[in-house]
Amino acid sequence: MTSKDPADWRLAEVWGDTVDLRHLAWAIAIGTGISVLGFYLASRWLATVVESRQLAHAYAMLAGLAGCVIAGVICARAFPPKREVTELDTSNDPEWRREVLEELARQPGGLGTVQDLLPAVVQELKELKLYELFADKAGRA
Repeated sequence: MTSKDPADWRLAEVWGDTVDLRHLAWAIAIGTGISVLGFYLASRWLATVVESRQLAHAYAMLAGLAGCVIAGVICARAFPPKREVTELDTSNDPEWRREVLEELARQPGGLGTVQDLLPAVVQELKELKLYELFADKAGRA
């Protein structure tokens, strides 16, 4: 449908995700086509099978919804993700940790305290060897 060369992509952010606008347009067309077609085909068939017109219409709407799910699967296969996730090994960098904690403290609501955490969260922080870091930062705030 479109070039696989990243230089040809027309990227935009939609609901916090990165998309190629041409792929988005194709996905909308595919989704609309399959779901509407499924609705109309089911509506015509069910009108001959079900006595109640309202019930046939309701079941046809379910067929249209199933068409949306099928279209989602097709589009997920046809249009691979556009973002690249890279993981930096900053686990042993105390400067990086300090910067992250300062950024969290600047967020609305602040950093909070470790006393506010559930015991399971405190246990997980201790297992990750992050409890002391948060406790020290909260104590200095």
